[in-house]
Amino acid sequence: MSETRSEYDQLQQLRLEQADREGGGRRLIWVLLILLVIGAVGALAYSRLATRGTAVDISIAERAAIGSQSILDATGYVIARRQATVSSKISGKLSEVLIEEGIRVEAEQLLARLDDSDAQAQLDLATARLEASHARLAEIEVQLEQARRGLKRQSELRSRQLASEEALETATTQVETLAAQLQAQRGQVRVAEAEVAVARVAYENTFVRAPFPGMIVAKTAQPGEIVSPMSAGGGFTRTGIGTIVDMDSLEIEVDVNESFIQRVRPAQPVQAVLDAYPDWHIPASVIAIIPTADRSKATIRVRIGIEVEDPRLVPEMGVRVSFMGDAASTLTGAVDGVLVPASAIRERGAGNVVFVLEQDLVRERRVDLAGAIGDRQLVESGLAVGERVVRDPPPELADGMRVIPRDGV
Repeated sequence: MSETRSEYDQLQQLRLEQADREGGGRRLIWVLLILLVIGAVGALAYSRLATRGTAVDISIAERAAIGSQSILDATGYVIARRQATVSSKISGKLSEVLIEEGIRVEAEQLLARLDDSDAQAQLDLATARLEASHARLAEIEVQLEQARRGLKRQSELRSRQLASEEALETATTQVETLAAQLQAQRGQVRVAEAEVAVARVAYENTFVRAPFPGMIVAKTAQPGEIVSPMSAGGGFTRTGIGTIVDMDSLEIEVDVNESFIQRVRPAQPVQAVLDAYPDWHIPASVIAIIPTADRSKATIRVRIGIEVEDPRLVPEMGVRVSFMGDAASTLTGAVDGVLVPASAIRERGAGNVVFVLEQDLVRERRVDLAGAIGDRQLVESGLAVGERVVRDPPPELADGMRVIPRDGV
């Protein structure tokens, strides 16, 4: 009996081991399925990131003023040399306003439309008068042609003594009268054409168009309001529809104390720093020194040209400028070039490269370095002023990859 019990216990142990093996197999299958799902999700996320692009920080290559240092500091503002408050040529009620702050417009683009019912009626009337004048002109031309044929017949009959002298004179007078009427009607046609041209100009004046390409920075009128090119009493008439600024005409204007104006000269290199972006050094140069002084402040105005285009530059921003002068260079053999952050440089083999942003792709470009200036590197060749480079490029960044600038530069 004990031997039978022992055999039974051994069989029970075998059954448990088999159940454990089956349970372990199922667990392995579940683990594999979970790993496959994780891998698929990761692959999908990677593909989406690859499509959207890698987020990177961007810096702009700046012109290097090697061999110079600041000899004068001043403060001023970014201004637009070309800006205009757009209004209509005539007084009228606005029926449509097509602008909003922040949109870019092209030259001659339609900005607003006035109520054109009166102008359209005048144009229709002038056009009808012109058509009537043409019709009367055609009628006189037909009558003149008929009168000339009658005069010819009377001349032939008179030559054969078959018509009286009076009949011949009557035919001649009729031809001359119709010829005079034809000449007068042609003048009436020209007058009618001029009236149509005037009416068409008046109709076109109901359309307000952009005088030059630029950015809308202010919208000052709404549909239904009365606008006029001249100021009206009572304050109920708008004198402008909006303000447009040519962003390509931005420059810096500063007031320099007249005691230090001798340190400033045309074409002098300048380094500008916006109050809003204190770490961004903007290359610039003096355009002109305005030849008049402000006696109340004892200052002279200086115009400074900005050598890069950037969406961060907007009118009326505060800026600090440093006028650069000649001094000993801290580099061996002063050379010209552009400055980029040292973190934008990567070593590739025996040389150095930077990643240059072209639209939404990066291109690896080999550069030659001339030395370091603080936390920036002087690039002697391979880069141009204003080009955008990736700062602190991630290790996986490669030529041709799609990127997304974090700061929108």
